[in-house]
Amino acid sequence: KTLFPYTTLFRSFLEQMDSILPWKDMVALIEPFYPKSEGGRPAIALEKMLRIHFLQHWFGLSDPAAEEAIHDSKAMREFARIDLGNESAPDETTICRFRHLLERNNLGSQIFGALNDFLRQNGVKISTGSIVDATIISAPSSTKNKEGKRDSEMHQTKKGNQWYFGMKLHIGVDSKAGVIHSIATTAANVHDSQMLPVLLHGKERRVYGDSAYTGQKMKMQGAAPQARDFTNRKGFRNKGLSDMDYLSNRRKSAVRAKAEYPFLVIKHLWGFTKIRYRGLFKNSHWLQITCGLANLYIKRRQLLSA
Repeated sequence: KTLFPYTTLFRSFLEQMDSILPWKDMVALIEPFYPKSEGGRPAIALEKMLRIHFLQHWFGLSDPAAEEAIHDSKAMREFARIDLGNESAPDETTICRFRHLLERNNLGSQIFGALNDFLRQNGVKISTGSIVDATIISAPSSTKNKEGKRDSEMHQTKKGNQWYFGMKLHIGVDSKAGVIHSIATTAANVHDSQMLPVLLHGKERRVYGDSAYTGQKMKMQGAAPQARDFTNRKGFRNKGLSDMDYLSNRRKSAVRAKAEYPFLVIKHLWGFTKIRYRGLFKNSHWLQITCGLANLYIKRRQLLSA
């Protein structure tokens, strides 16, 4: 049995992403940091390693699982440009070293920025409206590990009547294009509103958000002086929402819903519902690249038509 039997949709996705990704730009960005082969075993081509790294993002593959998938799936081998008849596939140690290379040189934020620049060059414009939102990404709460303790950089928070342990991904999304233009990551116990200034690009005229961002006008205008507050109003026990406030919230939510689509892609389509590594840094770095790839996926039809 193959690990990836769903061939038609699977191949179509890989072909689309292959055709819209700016491979030359990505390779040029990483190449100064990539080791050159000097005697002994020749280094694997940078683009092949980058292609495998992106496969890990899309299919939730660990380093050992990525090595196995390359051997198991013909579609993945074709995407990664690996011909097993003429060359060996990179092993899990090589894949792990490439990931560490990206982390060590903090290339995640640069890849995110380069992919967004590529979108702008292809007609995806950032407007004067931003939507701010956050989602919780769970972490293992068990202490059955080598250290006998939970990840010290992750914390718990209560949402509704349920407790969650992990981190938060905060995003700023363009209200027209629907793409992520700003990212921040924190432990789960940091309130959504605390990251509001980081998520604005400064030229906003309207800022949308759920009721977690209510009453943050000073912070909002400190980061974007011309911004008007279009966040949802919050009801209280002694004073609920009026009919006008309720209707206003519904109109704002029709715009605010665009911020949910990137979360749908990242968490439910690509499976990043749980953290991959210990600590905030590695998970934040991974998410920066994932958000850049999610933007391309969201705008894939526009890029393919261009």
